[in-house]
Amino acid sequence: MERNFYWVNIADVPQWYITTPVPASGGTFEEPWMFGEGHPLPDPGPIKARVRRQGQKRAFVFAGVERTPIVTEAVANVFRAHAPDDVQLFPVTVDGEAESFFIVNAARVLDCIDETNCREIQCYAEDDPFPEYAGQFRWINGLRIDSAKTEGAHIFRLKKFKIAFIVSEDIKNALEGVGNLGVSFERVTEAPDLH
Repeated sequence: MERNFYWVNIADVPQWYITTPVPASGGTFEEPWMFGEGHPLPDPGPIKARVRRQGQKRAFVFAGVERTPIVTEAVANVFRAHAPDDVQLFPVTVDGEAESFFIVNAARVLDCIDETNCREIQCYAEDDPFPEYAGQFRWINGLRIDSAKTEGAHIFRLKKFKIAFIVSEDIKNALEGVGNLGVSFERVTEAPDLH
């Protein structure tokens, strides 16, 4: 049976804006993109973030330009219950908030982009100022993945397009059950043929 997957993205709904998480002791992380790289991380220690723009609090948001996934305890429990081997959850204190929040680090990267069936792939140019992105994709419109190459994972990043945070349909449904999300879900597997 083919499994369906979804790209979790920032939703076009009123929501608060949380800044890039930083060490609670001060300063910044040497690699602020680390929560979006798709590999297990050592415990970063106490983390904090601030609310840069007030708005409607949401249970799942992407923070800062690095798009770090930050979730409430209820959403963290979805990840714990359905995909404990696919993620790491790091507590993060959001200034002014008593509620518990967590950074979600997708700890797997899979090489499963179905390049033939993506609508448009924008590659990094040869002379791009960031040579470390060579071979990566800058953006993909109409992203499609090959579900046969997902290795049983429920949550992961994509090898050549790590910005995409991918979840299985089971995770999507459980997250929607929590509600009040600041994210949307774009299906990245083909719809079944209904002929």
